[in-house]
Amino acid sequence: MDVSGNAIRKGIEANWHEYLSKYGNLFSSDQIQGSSPPSVFVGSYGYPKVGVGPMLPPVFGDTSILDMPEKWLGKSLEEIVNFRLNLVRGITKFPVNQTEGRMIENLQEVAMSSGPIDSELKFVKATTPITSIDSQSPPFGPIGEIKTAKFSPRTSNKTIENVFYDTDLKADSAVIKLYNSGIDISTIQKCFSIGMVGKDRRLVPTKWSITATDDIISKNLMQEILDYNIIDSFDVFSFDHLGNFFAVILFPHRWLFEMQEAWHDSDTIGFGSDHEDAKGINHPPEIAGAYFAAKLGITEYLSKIKKQSGVIVLREIRSEYAVPVGVWQVREGIRQAMHSIPQNANSIDTAIQLATKNMSISKHEWLKHGIMLKLIKQKSISDFF
Repeated sequence: MDVSGNAIRKGIEANWHEYLSKYGNLFSSDQIQGSSPPSVFVGSYGYPKVGVGPMLPPVFGDTSILDMPEKWLGKSLEEIVNFRLNLVRGITKFPVNQTEGRMIENLQEVAMSSGPIDSELKFVKATTPITSIDSQSPPFGPIGEIKTAKFSPRTSNKTIENVFYDTDLKADSAVIKLYNSGIDISTIQKCFSIGMVGKDRRLVPTKWSITATDDIISKNLMQEILDYNIIDSFDVFSFDHLGNFFAVILFPHRWLFEMQEAWHDSDTIGFGSDHEDAKGINHPPEIAGAYFAAKLGITEYLSKIKKQSGVIVLREIRSEYAVPVGVWQVREGIRQAMHSIPQNANSIDTAIQLATKNMSISKHEWLKHGIMLKLIKQKSISDFF
């Protein structure tokens, strides 16, 4: 999760129920017709037998914005939640090693589609709202078990199609090929999830495929960055959206990366963090998918300017972030921060001061819960041996 703790989770669930009540005109029927954005979703409940199916709203036309996080920057939390509650999810249970058969093949064609695809679903019984959410993937509307499904033919994206039919291409290589071809991250994640890449293909729960895709791409970019010269300045970037304030510090050093998160819970503040050096990270990060989403935004920037750097990412999660809408907002928030004009500092201490000056959490608190200054000292000493 990118927000953790029992009290936090209870608050999130309460807020989610409030949103369900506020936008209570939720679709409820035993059938639906509409245009899938295109969208497919693979659940994790019951793994290794999981719920798989398309998502679509009860409307036709260009519905792409409903499942394309890359287009959500600048939208309010209410707008994004409203987008998602319009998406009705159909499910059929499949073992994760089943990547063939009519339904799976239809869903793979949906994922490959070059645009929204007209669809029709009939359910075993009327759909019901989802009352729980996870913070890795965006929420969605009602859910129903599929009785029958029909999808209208649609032109496929040729780049995705070529990767799909290349069964000798390893999954990591397929993801990188799609990324380098300009395919949106959210689309790559869907292809990964519905078993369309790699030699040993399988269905991957959507929330896992999101993290895996970010990890694969950022790791690939990081290997490239390790060959670049070290940046020669202390730069501070920032961006604020959806109740999340991001500050990014780049400083002269070989690759070091630390991300810290802090969130407000009544009268207390919770902290989470993780870090890596040039060897990468060899365990699941404490802050889960947010770590890789942020790392992707940073490595994209360093790859673009062809520099290597030490990196500190600070994320303050404020009370306005009432309902988590997925780690995409970390990725896009960091990307946007790196497009801003940085503030310059003359030391790491001054840079941290600049990064935290607009936060309600003090520089002292961030340093108390972080490890970067210790890492800098350790790595600098080790450079002499």
